[in-house]
Amino acid sequence: MRVTTRLHGYEKYYSLWLALLLLASIQPSTAANNIGPDDVIRISVYGYEDLKTETSVSTDGRITFPLIGEVEASGKTSRELEKAIAGSLIDKGFIQDAQVSVTVLEHISQQISVLGYINKPGRYTLNSDSSVVDLIAMAGGINDMGDSKAIITRSVGGKLQKYELNLRVYLEDAESIPPFKIQQGDVVYLPKAPMFYIYGEVQHPGGYRLEPDITVVKALPIAGGLTLSGTENGMVIKRKNESGALQEIDVDLSDAVLKDDVIYVDKRWF
Repeated sequence: MRVTTRLHGYEKYYSLWLALLLLASIQPSTAANNIGPDDVIRISVYGYEDLKTETSVSTDGRITFPLIGEVEASGKTSRELEKAIAGSLIDKGFIQDAQVSVTVLEHISQQISVLGYINKPGRYTLNSDSSVVDLIAMAGGINDMGDSKAIITRSVGGKLQKYELNLRVYLEDAESIPPFKIQQGDVVYLPKAPMFYIYGEVQHPGGYRLEPDITVVKALPIAGGLTLSGTENGMVIKRKNESGALQEIDVDLSDAVLKDDVIYVDKRWF
């Protein structure tokens, strides 16, 4: 079965949306990210090269630093951890005026999974102000078969919750709708777009993306129109009923096309 996807004039808003998503630039966050478990950090103390340390934050959120031992790191910003280490070095009498620098080399704890019908699925580092649109753009945008919605899975109070977002809304009404911020541990999934299928006497039979408000008469030009022997009379749709069984329905040109509908265009008999 050959499946094709094409954009047509009536889909101009979706085309614009997809183009914006693909071209969206990701601006680096100016806000500091909190350090979390498994993050890799580099610590140095000015004038004390032998104290330079690269280490991973333990699963319980701690690091071990020379002279002072264990330090709580998880939940702190780089600046807060610098102050904590410097304070310990001063308080314990090791360095009178400790100037500490902390650099996060890998924000593993802040990585978010982006899955599904996306151009570059994988794990991406979360900026503290990243929105779902930022993250999708970072992952290369939605591919040809992807839907214009995103499903976010998030742990809230130890229970998984799902949020289904209409991405068009966040682009078309960006000024009035606050962005959906991504949080640590979120999983972003882009499902396959709903499809309909058209076969028989049309120029390009196959499967096509189902956009809002498509009727039978709008579906015909999407498939290239009728062949010379095709007719608009006697068309039928095969559609699943509530029990999942296929039923054959006689249709008018003004009838709506639903998800997974299969339209059959008959041949004209001269």
